[in-house]
Amino acid sequence: MARRSTVKDVAREAGVSVSTVDRALNGRMKVREETLRKIAEAAHKLGYHARGLIDHRMRPDRPKMRFGFVLLKPSQAFYQQFAKEIEKAVSARKDIDGQAVIRYAKSQAPEEFASLMESLGRRVDSLACVAVNHQSLNPVVRDLQEKGVPVFSLLNDFAQGIRRNYVGSNNVKIGRMAAWMISKTVKQPGKLALFVGGNRWHGHDLREVGFRSCIRENAPALPVLDTLVNLETRELTYEATLDLLSRHPDLRGLYVAGGGMEGAIAALREMRQPHEVSLVVNELTDDSRAALADGYAVMAIATPLDTLCTELIELMINAVHAGDDGVVGQYFLQPRIYLPDMI
Repeated sequence: MARRSTVKDVAREAGVSVSTVDRALNGRMKVREETLRKIAEAAHKLGYHARGLIDHRMRPDRPKMRFGFVLLKPSQAFYQQFAKEIEKAVSARKDIDGQAVIRYAKSQAPEEFASLMESLGRRVDSLACVAVNHQSLNPVVRDLQEKGVPVFSLLNDFAQGIRRNYVGSNNVKIGRMAAWMISKTVKQPGKLALFVGGNRWHGHDLREVGFRSCIRENAPALPVLDTLVNLETRELTYEATLDLLSRHPDLRGLYVAGGGMEGAIAALREMRQPHEVSLVVNELTDDSRAALADGYAVMAIATPLDTLCTELIELMINAVHAGDDGVVGQYFLQPRIYLPDMI
C-alpha cells in the first residue's frame, strides 16, 4: 500500500516549513497568497488528504461562481485541449471562487444540445456552448436569459439576437484566408473542393461563403466543386477524399472547414505525393503538424484557445455582474496561422 502523504511531504514539495503548512491548514496566522498557492499545488500533486481545506483557505471571501460549458467530441485532441484551457482560465481568476462544469454532446442533433443547455443552465451562473444553429435552441436560450443565466455561443453562432455574445473567429475571413493560401500554392490548373461539418453549422456556412468569394475574385480559373458534408468525422472525410481523388485526378486544392481533417490527410498520403494537393485545415494537432512538416498541408488556421478562454471567462463574469442590458454582440478573436516553415 502506498504511504500516505504527510505535512512534512507537503512542506518539502512546496519549499516551505512545516509550521507554514500548519498555519495554512489551521488559519491561526495569515499566510501570503503566493505561499498558499505553492502549498495547495504541492498538496494536490501529492494527494494530501487535507488539500480541500487548503483550497478553502485560499478563497474564503471570494464569491462562488459556476460556469457551464457544452463542447463536442471528448476524444478529439482539439476539444481535450479546449477543456484544459477552460479549467485553466477559471482557476486563474483570483477574484472569484470559480468552478467549470463541462458536458459533451454525443451527436449533432439539436434536441441533444437543447437538453444539455436546459439541464446545465439550471446549475450554473453562466453558460457557453459549441452548438449547431437551429431554431429549437432559441426558446431554451431565451428562457435562460430571462432567468438571469447569460448564454454565449462559441466558435459557431446560434440564437442570434437572443444569446449574449458570440465568441470565436470571424468565419468569413477564415474562409477567405484558406482560399487565398490555396490559390497561391496551387501549381497546376485544376479543381478545388471543400468540406463542411453539416448544414446546421453556421460558422462553416460562413467559411464556405468566404472561400468561394475569394476564389471568384482572385482565382476564377480554379473551379470549386460542390461542397461536401463530413459531419466532422475522420471516417467520412477519409472515404469522401478518396472518392474525390479518384474521380478528379486534377484536384489541386482542398479545404476542410471544420473537423475530420485527419481523414483527408490520410487519404492524401495514400493517393498523392507531397505538394500535389494544397490542403488547408483548421487547428494545429499532431496530425496537422505532421502534414505541414511532410508537405501534405500548406496551412493550419488555429483557434487561440488560451486567449478565447481567458476572454470568455471575463465576459461571463461581467455578464453575471451586470445583468441583461439587452446588448448582444460578437467577440472576434485573431486566429493563429501555422505554415510548413514554422513547424
